[in-house]
Formats: sequence, C-alpha cells, structure tokens
Amino acid sequence: MTITRRTILKNSLAAGTVLAMPALVQAQPKQIRVGLIPSEDSRAMLESSQQLLDALEKNLGIKVQGFVASDYNGVIEAMRSSHVDVAYLGPFSYVLGTTVAPIEAFATAETAKSSRSFYRSQIIARKDSGIRDWKDLKGRTFAFVDPSSTSGHLFPKAGLIKLGFDPEKDFGRVLFTGSHDANALAVANKRVDAATIADRIFDAAVQKKLVDRADIHVVWESDPIPESPTCWRKNLPDDLKKQIKSAFLNIRDITWADQGNLNRFVETNDQAYDIIRETAKVLNLDLTKMK
Repeated sequence: MTITRRTILKNSLAAGTVLAMPALVQAQPKQIRVGLIPSEDSRAMLESSQQLLDALEKNLGIKVQGFVASDYNGVIEAMRSSHVDVAYLGPFSYVLGTTVAPIEAFATAETAKSSRSFYRSQIIARKDSGIRDWKDLKGRTFAFVDPSSTSGHLFPKAGLIKLGFDPEKDFGRVLFTGSHDANALAVANKRVDAATIADRIFDAAVQKKLVDRADIHVVWESDPIPESPTCWRKNLPDDLKKQIKSAFLNIRDITWADQGNLNRFVETNDQAYDIIRETAKVLNLDLTKMK
C-alpha cells in the first residue's frame, strides 16, 4: 500500500481523536467538602453533623469532609475560593453569598418535629428581667448572633424597625456573640438582658440543658423564614451536581446539628429566598456592598 501524506494525516487525526476522548470525560472527585455555619463551636458542629456527612458519603460513594469556618462570611469565602463544594448557610448569609460567589441553593431540610421547611426568629429574655414585650427592650443590653445571621440579626432587626423601635439608638448596649447557643447562655447567665435566637435552636438549647425553659420568656417572634438552604458552587460539573442532589434527597431520618431530628431534604431554589432580599430592603441594606 502506498503511504501518502493524506493517509498519514487521516491516521493522525483518527489517533488524535481517540487519544483526546478520555480528556473529555471528567474524573470523579476523590472528595467533597461540605461547609457548615457555626451555630455551635466548630468541634461540636462537626460532631453533630457526623450523621449527615456519613449519609452523604454512603450515597455518593466518595469521601465527604466537613468544614466549619469561624463565622458565616468564612463559609462564603470558602465557597468563593472553591475550598468547599457544598455549604449549609443561613438564608441571609446565602443571599449575601450570591452577590460575591457563584453559588446556588438546591435543597433544604425538613425537620421531624414540625415536618416544616421554615423556622422563626425569636427574641428571648429571662422572666425575672422585667421584659414583657418589645417596648421593654429600650435601654437594655442586647445580643445579636452575627451580622450575616438571618434569625440572629436580619429578621429581628427588621421586625423591631417595623414596630417603631430603633435598634441603632434604643438599646443600651449591643454585642454580637457569634452563635445562637452563645446567645442562649448570655441570657441565661444574665450577661445580657435579651437576645435573638432561632426557635429550633432555642428548643435544642433547652434539650441540651443550656437553658431552663421555665426561666425564659419569648418577647417577640417573626413570621416564617424559609429554612436554611444547602447550596453548591455553580461551576461544579452538572453530573456531579445531579449526584449531590440525589445524595441529599435520599437522606432519611437523621439527627443533624441545630436541625435536630431531620425527616428528609426537599428541593428548593434561589427564588425561594426573595423574601430575604425584601427584608434587607427594610434595613436599607445594599447586599452588593456588604462584605
């Protein structure tokens, strides 16, 4: 057979096609990292999330590692820098995160206690504090959780503003403790007169005997807040996203951190959190300029 330039070119192209094909197949990652917001201290958060991490690892068939940052923004930054692939964020920290990182909500937890995918923000005080309603908060020491916390800052602050209370002027002293559990303890130990907390985390704090429910009065409670979303980096491969979503939606009956007993995960999307964006407007917050 006469070997011509055309034959060599044809054979080279065919070989090149075969050699290039494996490069088109995206390798399965060896590990998925899951970011967790610090509703408790980092060690406790990882321990209380172990059932979730184990279930994900079993459903995915690859190693799953938990990551807890020192604050909400730390988890967002970890997503932005591709340090974590999936994250559990508060509703407000998620909406804030969408302005600085390519992230998208895809699932949310449904708790066994209420079979609901929402929760509420509360303001609590000791019964012996003399605080009976929101008007009694004037001049008192007060604790929020984190500037990026939905139930620990955004919703109670907006709720008080709607009632005519000015959180910037009417409190005696304000501090941010960094976690809901710390707020519960601050009230119980009389470090502050009142504080914000998510209702389900307050229930968990009572269960853990951090506070005695008989000593505590709920001063204010918010309307329903969409449950904290689980989100992924948008730039993950589509096939991997499908696997991750399936892994979450097939989880049943576990105990997970501040969620407590969890029935399952259900699908959600970015639009479900527009109520958070609307609440931010009450506070005149420009989410695109927040760090």
